[in-house]
Amino acid sequence: MRRPAPRPLGEALAAVTAGAAPATLLARIQACWPAVAGPAIASQAKPVAERAGILTVECSSGVWASELDLLGPDILRALNDALEPPPPHAIERLRVRATGGG
Repeated sequence: MRRPAPRPLGEALAAVTAGAAPATLLARIQACWPAVAGPAIASQAKPVAERAGILTVECSSGVWASELDLLGPDILRALNDALEPPPPHAIERLRVRATGGG
């Protein structure tokens, strides 16, 4: 009898992590953030809190915070579209703060 090939590790981990992810809105936002914001922004800005439709994002510098302020409406639109299932209330505003210099 021939043994089946081992299952790829990525498949096994995806099955485990899908059930382990917290169900909070912030966790769902953090999971889709890189796809919504894009790799450049996602490497410099991270969602850290959500409350009553306001998403707080920490940026590595003031320059990135200014950029996010300008891109805020587009990012919010894409973020609300990406959240499945939709949250009970939309994310209506970004609150951006810089954690570093520049």
